[in-house]
Amino acid sequence: MKKPLIAAIGLAAFAQLAVPQLAHAETLRTPHWVEFSGKESLDPISPTRFYSANQLIYSRLVRQGSKGEPVSDLASEWQANPAADEWTFTLRDGVSFHNGKALSANDVIYSFTRLLDPERDAPARAALSVIEDVSVNEAGQIVFRLSQSHADLPILLMDYRAKIVPVGFDDDTSLQGIGTGPFKLVEFDPQGTTTFEAFADYWEGAPKLDGMDLIGIPDDNARTQALLAGQIDWSGWNGVNAQQLRLFSSNPAYHYDSIATGDWRGMVFRADDEVFQDVRVRRALRLVADREEMVNLLFGKGGATITCDNPVWNGDQYKLAQQCPQDLDTARSLLSDAGYADGLEIDVYTSGVDNYFRPMTELYQRQAAEAGITVNVHNVPAADYWNTAWMKKPAFTAAWGQRPTDQVLNEIFQSEANWNESAYKNPEFDALLAKARATLDDEARTELYHQAQALLTETGATLIPFHLNNNRVMKREVHIPAVEHFAIRWHQVDKQGES
Repeated sequence: MKKPLIAAIGLAAFAQLAVPQLAHAETLRTPHWVEFSGKESLDPISPTRFYSANQLIYSRLVRQGSKGEPVSDLASEWQANPAADEWTFTLRDGVSFHNGKALSANDVIYSFTRLLDPERDAPARAALSVIEDVSVNEAGQIVFRLSQSHADLPILLMDYRAKIVPVGFDDDTSLQGIGTGPFKLVEFDPQGTTTFEAFADYWEGAPKLDGMDLIGIPDDNARTQALLAGQIDWSGWNGVNAQQLRLFSSNPAYHYDSIATGDWRGMVFRADDEVFQDVRVRRALRLVADREEMVNLLFGKGGATITCDNPVWNGDQYKLAQQCPQDLDTARSLLSDAGYADGLEIDVYTSGVDNYFRPMTELYQRQAAEAGITVNVHNVPAADYWNTAWMKKPAFTAAWGQRPTDQVLNEIFQSEANWNESAYKNPEFDALLAKARATLDDEARTELYHQAQALLTETGATLIPFHLNNNRVMKREVHIPAVEHFAIRWHQVDKQGES
């Protein structure tokens, strides 16, 4: 097994490494987090899905447009019946898998059957549980029959895990990593280098790149140093923070795009913890945050978008506009009512796995102290964080990518969701989400989603101070469409060759 290019090495030692020469001038070298410590899976519905690789390998029926809207991918068109409880999708002609097999309706049915299998209990199942049955009609179209009306099914199908795999994927190991996406898997090594070659028969046209390398680099600072040293070609999906951007912004060897996204970083206070189960404590912990100061210090003024503990991003059609200034007096009063008149001490676990986690937590530590809250910050090694701290400790930092309203609220905050990292359980909230899905009137559906967001931000267990701008730094010769990462068309990415 290959060793990671950069793994747990000191920055001083790293700076002395020789820069390797590319075997192929048109291979794009991309870092990834090693989020699951080498247990990354090429199964797109696995809890340990290898996100970076799966984005290149597989396709969906519906994908995200440049403004977050649903646009066609493997489905060329779709329509609903008047009740919106049955949707029909037409498959695109001329699509083949990497092994040469033609895409068929059976592959789509197989993919969704395994995703929705209750015994498998895939994480994506919660977001797509409204789907009751998937079949093919006489015209060869895919028919989704729903358990209730859902006016936004195409948005749900944009889920990044709702990928189409070939029939037999579970039984034939040779089909692991076989998709219809723009790149074909060559070698799988999530802790080292996972390599791909361009799929010449990709339905949108052959990729401009000859291949891609995904290089495992868990630590954020090591990723930045790798880019400076020329060992990778761009900063990767997560970009760089404002401080790191200064290292590149005046360097002619690099260029960058700053892209507003729905990605967010947060701090979770699990509602099943003895202290945090009191909604007054959770609310106080969120009221002490000065979000404007966080944005100004972490990003510079206007470098991110303040959000009031609401995961729905500003570009979403259902976003609720809110204000959330710091309120230390109310926070102290709530803590006093909850039995903490003399102050509160908590432990928060964070890591250098993400470039915003530690500075955000340290800023919060200072802000919370103004209300008598002592925050003990515990740093966990990057390689261990997702397995030992996230969803394991009572309070921890978290990172999530952009998702549509229905998906983000159902997947992360609905009571029974697998990824309900905050253990938030609120029957009223769940009922609002279910009713919104079944409401066909646009205005009424919007109002229900607004009510759900208001309830979550009042009673929830997650501090979400801001949505990120993605500072996507790349070498001068690299060209990546300046859109949110879910909307990147990877066959259009280009690299002109070494400078």
